[in-house]
Amino acid sequence: MYGIWLREVVRALRDRGQIIGGVSRPLIWLLVLGIGLNPYFRGEVYGEVRVVLPYTYVQFLFPAVIVLNIMYTSILFAVSVIWDRQFGFLREILVSPLPTPLILLAKILGGSTIATVHGSIVLILARFADISLMPGQIALALLAMFCLSFTLTAFGVILANRVRNFEGFGVFSNTLILPLYFTSSSVFPLDPSLSRTQSIIVYPEWLVAAMRINPITYAVDFLRGILIGFNQFPAHIGPTLILLLGLVFFQVALFEFRRT
Repeated sequence: MYGIWLREVVRALRDRGQIIGGVSRPLIWLLVLGIGLNPYFRGEVYGEVRVVLPYTYVQFLFPAVIVLNIMYTSILFAVSVIWDRQFGFLREILVSPLPTPLILLAKILGGSTIATVHGSIVLILARFADISLMPGQIALALLAMFCLSFTLTAFGVILANRVRNFEGFGVFSNTLILPLYFTSSSVFPLDPSLSRTQSIIVYPEWLVAAMRINPITYAVDFLRGILIGFNQFPAHIGPTLILLLGLVFFQVALFEFRRT
């Protein structure tokens, strides 16, 4: 298991494209989008409802950028599954004495480790976003990031078992990541002070519904609660949903993996 985990980690660390993307992505989002839209974030008035959050837009966006980095790294990690299948490595380790569930677990843990590293890169920019983090907050955030990374990596393995070539997976994953991210209340707030009826007045009904059924919404909200103390939903929903989906996705991935 250690050998499989180490192989995945070393291969990812040697991929300069992944490293550059993991660094440049948060810089672009926070520097360009965060600063550019910050003046429009506060003070919007909709009838008698005033949407004012006690945070700058960079602070509000900061946890969401962590989730974005994790999403890209976790789901695109599944390309390694396609690579191993096409070049025979997967067949070699499947005939080893190591049980199949542990082989899959080792691969997912490798992807989860790299995704957590990419998410933690964003934490370096906390001072830039004017966010002060205590050691307890950092430890809890890293734990939350690892759990989310595990869930999304398992989901990526499910996709990789259904899409058999690199080109198809690249197109499919990008068309999945961005809609999930943009409908997760990542770049604009679903104000917790508004009722569902008021939210539908402020936003289109389909958008409110999409945000509420999107599991990434609650992952972003969970990290916001840890890092800036702001939750749009009850705080227990995020961790519960992440852990539950992690177990479900691992079982589905294992079922698909055994059919490989």
